[in-house]
Amino acid sequence: MVSERSYKIGELARMFGVTPRAIRYYEELGLLESEDRDGPEHRRYSERNAIRIKRIQQLKDYGLTLSEISELFELARRDRSGVAVRESLASKYRSRLEDARKRREALDAYIDDLSWHVEQLERVQDFFECPGASCAHCRWSERCDVRLLVSSGA
Repeated sequence: MVSERSYKIGELARMFGVTPRAIRYYEELGLLESEDRDGPEHRRYSERNAIRIKRIQQLKDYGLTLSEISELFELARRDRSGVAVRESLASKYRSRLEDARKRREALDAYIDDLSWHVEQLERVQDFFECPGASCAHCRWSERCDVRLLVSSGA
């Protein structure tokens, strides 16, 4: 039988670019389990824990909180088939995907609006001046505040 590699807390922390304190915190949350101690002060972690840390980092990168990750790990412990955790994670990802799409739409609208303002400012000498004759050919004419104000007769 091949012995599984084990890691001291510092080795594991360096492997994943986290602090030993983060490893201990993950253990407090039940996300990791030290296998044994090498002497009175050294925790040892199995290869399985290294895989778990990688998964924690991936899930955090996709915006999950440690609380949500803990829930997923607990769900995986209860349902060894993996179906429930995959469905739960897919649901969380769908929700985040929808949120990201909404943020992208808002950002696209903001970029579009800034582009309009930059173009308008580049056409005038005076900050308070309307671009004037160029308005008829401006690709933004339908949304020009001055043009809309003048055409409404206000």
